[in-house]
Amino acid sequence: MITLIKNATIIDANSPYHNQKKDILISEGKLEKIADSIPKKDHYKVLALENLHISCGWFDTSVSFGEPGFEERETIKNGLQVAAKSGFTSIALNANTNPVIDSKSDVEYLIHKAFNTATNLYPIGALTKESKGIEIAELYDMQQSGAIAFGDYNKPIENDNLMKIALLYVQNFDGLVLSFPKNNAIAGDGIANEGINSTKLGLKGIPALAEHLQIARDLFLLEYTGGKLHIPTISTAKSVALIKKAKKEGLQVTCSVAAHHLVLTDNELHGFDSNFKTNPPLRTKEDIKSLQKGIKSGDIDIITSDHNPIDIEHKKVEFSEAKDGLIGLESAFGAVNSVLELEDFISCFTTKPKKIFGIRNHSIQEGNIADISIFNPEVETIFTKADILSNSKNSAFINKKLKGKVYGIFSNNQLIIN
Repeated sequence: MITLIKNATIIDANSPYHNQKKDILISEGKLEKIADSIPKKDHYKVLALENLHISCGWFDTSVSFGEPGFEERETIKNGLQVAAKSGFTSIALNANTNPVIDSKSDVEYLIHKAFNTATNLYPIGALTKESKGIEIAELYDMQQSGAIAFGDYNKPIENDNLMKIALLYVQNFDGLVLSFPKNNAIAGDGIANEGINSTKLGLKGIPALAEHLQIARDLFLLEYTGGKLHIPTISTAKSVALIKKAKKEGLQVTCSVAAHHLVLTDNELHGFDSNFKTNPPLRTKEDIKSLQKGIKSGDIDIITSDHNPIDIEHKKVEFSEAKDGLIGLESAFGAVNSVLELEDFISCFTTKPKKIFGIRNHSIQEGNIADISIFNPEVETIFTKADILSNSKNSAFINKKLKGKVYGIFSNNQLIIN
């Protein structure tokens, strides 16, 4: 297949064509020619769309589907199609499945299920067996089979010595440990950010302190052990400050923030809509400002959708009984693009996460592999239920105004267009 992309504005700081409008000829999965104008031929597949922009393929570092075990939430096949139509050429899949992805055979199963798809699937293996936090899982074997990092999704490692051992052990094969920032002893059975809104609504609060204590502990352990630590989905201003200080002191620590934590506050809870029940919980306007500032300053490395499908039986219940989590692939670009500069979004979904997780980034240059996301950054839309492609419908962005439209991707010699 030969594809000709017409009049595309290229957003890639590492490309000689950055911020330039070009025609792009893709042949046999590679960027064959980039020029001001490339003549059409009858056998070309021509892509010409309004205000068309392209960047290196987006990579989401925190995605959950369900399969194996929770196929009613989402299957790998449909989930990867959703990712592709949402602009993502690669995703890192969390281990919150049944059985938990904690062995070599589990990792190989995921990779086999994703064979020959447009969007690449990279498994995150569980850090502990069955994600129970008791003993270390088969980390080296999983890494040899294709796991790119290790973490118990949305479950903190409470045993200090276990985390210390994990950070020491993975250095033997340059592994990356993920540690969810929550101290359960402080958080208790809280279900919302501790503050004015939780008090008004009669919801048990989770103090920001629960996040800060866990991050502080992990940073002390990292200072002692060395190695690489990634802290996913931070949500508070103080968390940004703690990680910024650790980076200045030379620790190899990185962090991510979920798209919804950059946009939504705990004011959304007044309708008791369980789609706004997240982990970490939605925080305050002041936290949002600090998180956005952290992206711009580089103190926060990655933005993720933290896509987590939950079936209706576990969401359409009382707020206190509903499972945490929301789907975010379909809305990630429009939500973040509405509050950040486009190039900040692109770097936090391409070069930065790929470097941290050891994924190759294919710059937009002649001769390189074509791994690109295709979008319009300017158009404003209202996100509706019709825009949800996932099997589960637990989105917090229904009827929200978003900025930008994803057209699709070109990856693995496949063109996927909405």
